[in-house]
Amino acid sequence: MGFQLGECDAGVVSSRGEKTPATAIPLPELQYLYEANAPQAFWRLMRDPLPTVEEWTAAIDAASTSLPPSAVREGTEITVLLGQILGEGQFGSGHWNLGLAKRIYYQLKPLLPRGMTRIMRQIHAISAQHSFPLRWPIEDRYARFQWEIVRQLLNLCGDNALEFVYFWPHGHQFAFALTHDIETAEGQAAVRMVADLEEELGYRSSFNFVPERYELDHGLMGELRARGFEIGVHGLTHDGRLFSSRGEFMRRAARINEYLKELDAVGFRAPLTHRHPEWMQALEIEYDSSFFDTDPFEPIPGGTMSIWPFQIGRFVELPYTLPQDYTLTAIMREKTSRVWLQKVKFIKDHYGMALVNTHPDYLKAPEAWRVYEGFLHAIRRMGDYWNALPRDIARWWQARATSDSVGSLPGAVRGVLKIAALNGLDVRPMRGSISQRSHSIIDN
Repeated sequence: MGFQLGECDAGVVSSRGEKTPATAIPLPELQYLYEANAPQAFWRLMRDPLPTVEEWTAAIDAASTSLPPSAVREGTEITVLLGQILGEGQFGSGHWNLGLAKRIYYQLKPLLPRGMTRIMRQIHAISAQHSFPLRWPIEDRYARFQWEIVRQLLNLCGDNALEFVYFWPHGHQFAFALTHDIETAEGQAAVRMVADLEEELGYRSSFNFVPERYELDHGLMGELRARGFEIGVHGLTHDGRLFSSRGEFMRRAARINEYLKELDAVGFRAPLTHRHPEWMQALEIEYDSSFFDTDPFEPIPGGTMSIWPFQIGRFVELPYTLPQDYTLTAIMREKTSRVWLQKVKFIKDHYGMALVNTHPDYLKAPEAWRVYEGFLHAIRRMGDYWNALPRDIARWWQARATSDSVGSLPGAVRGVLKIAALNGLDVRPMRGSISQRSHSIIDN
């Protein structure tokens, strides 16, 4: 049931039926990379009859007041809104370009001592967070937008409740994904330590390797697969130049695609979260995790505002929704996992996906290790989560968006939406109808 990919130049078909090569999508067309994420697909309502197009349009327009002004400045037509929000269009047409100062910094970074780069990032973080247009670490306005759409629909349709295909299999309240980027050979040497901790606590995760920066330990990868972990690809060389030009990206993308096949990997994350949604259509992947819901500290700050997966053209995006470990422990100098846990509570309350990206390179430090270990223990006590490999979360989300019914999707349950006290929205699974099928919902 995985996301079936065609050839690298298969292209994207817009809502107008026009096919544009994946490597040559004009900028005005980029919004159609996101049209599969319309609220109808997000909510998967099971009402008969379904709300009309006019009712959805009216609900979306009314709910748009929940969004930042920058997200609605081009209007409230849903395709435009999705491009502004999920496509980060609200940050301007030059959003994907690094400024001159940052380009120079990343050229010099390999020559600078780690301590100096940490101090530079700490200084930069103060101004970055102050000038950041989104909220951090919790940006709630896209979640409020989705909730308000359904509340408006309930009013428009005159219903007290609506049933829908619940967000996660078997009625779990939120998805919980652990991912790791391995930046150096030293980080690769620390992988087993991380995997051992997670396995001991009943978790599984993905480990993303850089193919051409250090000698890959294929024996380690085979061991991880056998233990139930996932292997992904983290760029090509981790030199900060993957997106230096379109031509350079396309040349490197061809090599990345070869490594994806060689490593039997279906997931990708770009180093330094440099990203460009149009160019990345050239990658032969099922899912990407180079985007985030909100982050002022990355080289390209911004965010998709989404705490759920979503489609970008040919692949599913799994945005990381918790601050990265280096940001938390080295930049913000947190000594506990309190920021992570506060964010997880918000995500759980909204039935989202808590996805964290950590680095074995940094987790080796005792303080960082204590924070991560404490976090995993706290989540285990919290319960009611679906810890799944990123590839299975991506496959589930895409299958849910296209399934005809609960019965056609193994593990799916019905959810119910009701108007709650103070005219809020109550969302919950109908647990009495949980399928008794195997928890392994998607064939690998």
